[in-house]
Amino acid sequence: MSAIDDLPPLRDVIREYALSARKSLGQNFLLDLNLTARIARAAGPLEGATVIEVGPGPGGLTRALLALGAGRVIAIERDARALAPLEAVARRYPGRLEIVHADALHFDPRPMLGGQRASIVANLPYNIATALLVDWLSVEPWPPWYDRMVLMFQREVAERIVAGEDDEAYGRLAVLANWRAETKILFDISPAAFVPQPKVTSSVVRLLPRTAPEPCDRRALEQVAAAAFGQRRKMLRQSLKSLSVDPARLAAVAGVDATRRAETIPVSGFVAMARELTDIRNAK
Repeated sequence: MSAIDDLPPLRDVIREYALSARKSLGQNFLLDLNLTARIARAAGPLEGATVIEVGPGPGGLTRALLALGAGRVIAIERDARALAPLEAVARRYPGRLEIVHADALHFDPRPMLGGQRASIVANLPYNIATALLVDWLSVEPWPPWYDRMVLMFQREVAERIVAGEDDEAYGRLAVLANWRAETKILFDISPAAFVPQPKVTSSVVRLLPRTAPEPCDRRALEQVAAAAFGQRRKMLRQSLKSLSVDPARLAAVAGVDATRRAETIPVSGFVAMARELTDIRNAK
C-alpha cells in the first residue's frame, strides 16, 4: 500500500508494466508519492477542480491529484505503455480520470472543458517543457482557459521563466511569461528523487495568469524580444535594426536609451516598444 492510497507503490507499478523511462520521450519518473502530493498541494485547493496533466507516466502525480480531491483529471499521455497503469488508477477513482492518448504539443483540451476553466499541473517531459509553456502563454483570447499552472522544469529553465531584468537568465521566455503571468519558483526537487536520475535539479514553478496584462500585440512583443535578445550583447540601437524600424524611436517610447542592452529593459519597456512597433506598421 502506498502513502496516499491503496494502490501499489510506483516502483512496483513500473516493474509490473515494464515501464522503463525513455530518453526519447524526455521521461524521468518521480516515484516519491510524498513529493507528488506536495506538487499537487501547490496547485491550491483541489476539491472538485478540473486538472490537465501532461506526461503522467506511471501515474504518481495523477494519484496525488485525485487523492487530494480533484474532481476531474484529464491526463494526456503520448507513451502507449503508460495507458494500462493509468487505467488501473482510473478504476480506483471511477469517473474522475480521463486518459487521452495524444502528443500534448498537438492536443487542445478546450473542447473537453465545456467552457469551464481548469488548472494545469504536470511534471513535464523535459524535451517539450518549454515549447508547451510557450504555447500555453500564447493562447488567444486572453485570459486563458486555465486559472493556474504548476509545472516542473529543469532548474535552468525555471530560472529563465521567473527572471527579471539584470538577471543572467533574463530573456525572451521571461518577457513573455512575466507579461502574461505572475511567476514564482516554489521549491526544488533533487535528481535523486527520479528514475532515472537526471543530471540536473528540477524546480516546481507556479504561473498565475494576469487578468489584464499591459495591452500590446503578443506577436509584436515576441518580435521585439527576439530581436533584442538575439544579439543580447549589443545595444538596442543595433539589435533592433532587424525590425526595419528606427531603434531609437522604439527605445524612446520605452523611456530608455538606445545604448542599453536587452537584459536591462523591464517587461514594461518591451511592451511599450511592441506597441510602438505595431503603431508604426499600422501607419504604413
